[in-house]
Amino acid sequence: MTSADSPQKPLREKLRGLRTAAFGADPAGERMERIRRSPNFADGVFQNPEGTRALRPSPKSTSSLLTTYFRKDERVLRAPAGTVPVHATTLADIKEPPASGLRLTWMGHSSVLAEIDGSRVLFDPVWSERCSPFDFAGPKRLHPVPVPLASLGAIDVVVISHDHYDHLDMPSIRALKASGALFAVPLGVGAHLERWGIPPSRIRELDWNESTEVAGLRLTATPARHFCGRGLRNQQHTLWASWVVAGPEHRVFHSGDTGYFEGFKDIGAQHGPFDATMIQIGAYSPHWPDIHMTPEEGMRTHLDLQGGTPRGVMLPIHWGTFNLAPHPWDEPGEGTVTAAAEAGAAIALPCPGEPFEPTSPSVPSTPWWRGVAARRPGPEAPSASSTLTSPVVVQKETAASA
Repeated sequence: MTSADSPQKPLREKLRGLRTAAFGADPAGERMERIRRSPNFADGVFQNPEGTRALRPSPKSTSSLLTTYFRKDERVLRAPAGTVPVHATTLADIKEPPASGLRLTWMGHSSVLAEIDGSRVLFDPVWSERCSPFDFAGPKRLHPVPVPLASLGAIDVVVISHDHYDHLDMPSIRALKASGALFAVPLGVGAHLERWGIPPSRIRELDWNESTEVAGLRLTATPARHFCGRGLRNQQHTLWASWVVAGPEHRVFHSGDTGYFEGFKDIGAQHGPFDATMIQIGAYSPHWPDIHMTPEEGMRTHLDLQGGTPRGVMLPIHWGTFNLAPHPWDEPGEGTVTAAAEAGAAIALPCPGEPFEPTSPSVPSTPWWRGVAARRPGPEAPSASSTLTSPVVVQKETAASA
């Protein structure tokens, strides 16, 4: 039997036929040659800065995970019990420039509009109803987007952390083509954007520790501990990254998706301290260790980025919008409040669409999710009225401050 007669070939062709535009495109040509020259590419794949135990659950772990997912009592806790509050006046609030020069608006999950020293950056825009290659299946939004994407106004640069569907959304990218914005993406991700109609001249594709200048801002792709891929055939040929954005007066950090690793200390030493960090604290699980962070690890990352000192404000991201893990829906928020109190660090707790200025004394501090979280058996959960001071920060005496 020749290779042309192989029974696998029709199957491969069928699978390729199912690969719609939403799956993106694999890097090729000069882009692939540049990937092969990357110091972070070895043995045919991009490598993490520290090894990971597993990118996907083992068969035994998968069985345990499925048991958890379909257990009724735990399934109820993974979604809000009521309507998630969404800020009602986002567009009016962001119409005027921020008085301090820096303003963040969390749109849900990892999507954040950052206004920095007169320029506007949109991180990981996902405006679709589902984070999926299909509009009929996949994780569905638990709350609506606060504002239409077309109503945001001028965007100078769109920053993408990696190519997973909950961070790189084809309909949102296509909608942003008309904005005229540049796109800053990790190495290899440009192949997806070009397939979706973004001109190569508007794509800045960076390896770790490379920088580009856009609209008076310096954007640097920094290491992260994660993985990539938009299909079952995952070649690990697109990079994942965290990002530093520095303006003349302010600087911020966006973690993308990552597990904790010691390299955050180096990022902080080289690029920090930061006025604000946007840190992933949701969708973690012992079934996939090392590629997502718990709230405690997220706070540790924030402190590492700030040179070990609880300065600046941490905005928790990557939670509350899509059900992507077996933990309770509100657990990342509660865990972040606890971790901040223990560290004596300031955190912002905006509901989706609520703008705030990290350097101002008025930072959202109400645990807004408590009013719609499903009740757990046992002692009653704290109510939304039990808020902390603004910003949420509890001073904790340490050896350094003693």
